[in-house]
Amino acid sequence: MSREEKIYWLFFSLIPEIGPVRFKKLYSYFSLLKDAYEADSFDLRSAGLEPKIIEAIQEKKKAIDLDKEWEKLEEEKVNIITVKEKEYPKLLKEIYAPPAVLYWRGKFIENKEYLFSVVGTRKPSSYGRQSTFALVKPLAANQITIVSGLALGIDAIAAQATLESGGRTVAVLGSGLDQIHPRTNCRLAAKILENNGLILSEFPLGTPPLKPHFPQRNRIISGLSLGTLIIEAPEKSGALITARYALEQNREVFCLPGSIFSPNSVGPNNLIKMGARPVTSYADILETLNLAMAGEFIENLSICPDTAEEEIILKILTHEPLHIDKIIEESKLEPSIINSNLTLMEMKGKVKNIGGMHYILGR
Repeated sequence: MSREEKIYWLFFSLIPEIGPVRFKKLYSYFSLLKDAYEADSFDLRSAGLEPKIIEAIQEKKKAIDLDKEWEKLEEEKVNIITVKEKEYPKLLKEIYAPPAVLYWRGKFIENKEYLFSVVGTRKPSSYGRQSTFALVKPLAANQITIVSGLALGIDAIAAQATLESGGRTVAVLGSGLDQIHPRTNCRLAAKILENNGLILSEFPLGTPPLKPHFPQRNRIISGLSLGTLIIEAPEKSGALITARYALEQNREVFCLPGSIFSPNSVGPNNLIKMGARPVTSYADILETLNLAMAGEFIENLSICPDTAEEEIILKILTHEPLHIDKIIEESKLEPSIINSNLTLMEMKGKVKNIGGMHYILGR
């Protein structure tokens, strides 16, 4: 997507009243967001927007200098990605009302990555701390990318455990990327970025960490991930909101069992009674998600391409079946080149034809 078009996505993301649902109305009705920006009230109403929202848009157009807003992103070394771009995380795109725009800093998510979220109370016990390190370190060592909210407590411990194991972590904020909260985690945020990690948010720069933002953030944490682990969580913990989102998004929920006498174990124990998977070892997670060979699989991927054509094909394929016509379309290579390369790659074990000319990465 060109900068010229992206700048209009940036504009609409700066209007608080334009959430994911209204955003979808705009990009579904208008072929370009530039057209939405230049549209009159009649066309905006035709797109499904209410009069008050249209009025807010007109006021923002007078108040916002788009070039200056773009310069702010560049000064802060912040990028944006839109839901219409192919690099947008596939799992997140599947949830109800995915964020139309994500602000990010660091190394963005690759669609071949396996993401797993770890969340919990801001006031963990020694048992919670010890368990977080015991479970997260081997997951990260198996090249599972750990996602959390960079909050105090379990979130921060999960990020620290990942860094100590040499792994990669993603932190999702409930504020703008220039508003790290709590401030004591600024150093941790810097370490995440220094170690090929990622910090992202759906909130524009300058957005403070307001309480209503955190449930919104939690749906992104679970939405990015194959599964979510709840370490410790009191009965009314925000971590349980993340668990609820994960269930709604049809993702696996794992819980650390705890003492019946500990308030921090009320949330996980109740979730286990409701059907969440109890975890006593990191292997429980790898086996349930069929990721026991994830580290070896990802490592193999990094050394797979023998030719430029193979590299293009491997960037397109994932563990989800893809028809050869789609591979040809996305690669922009000639059908004969795709056919010959897929045949050779299958012989080498790099890809698999699972029938009907649908291909996946070889394991």
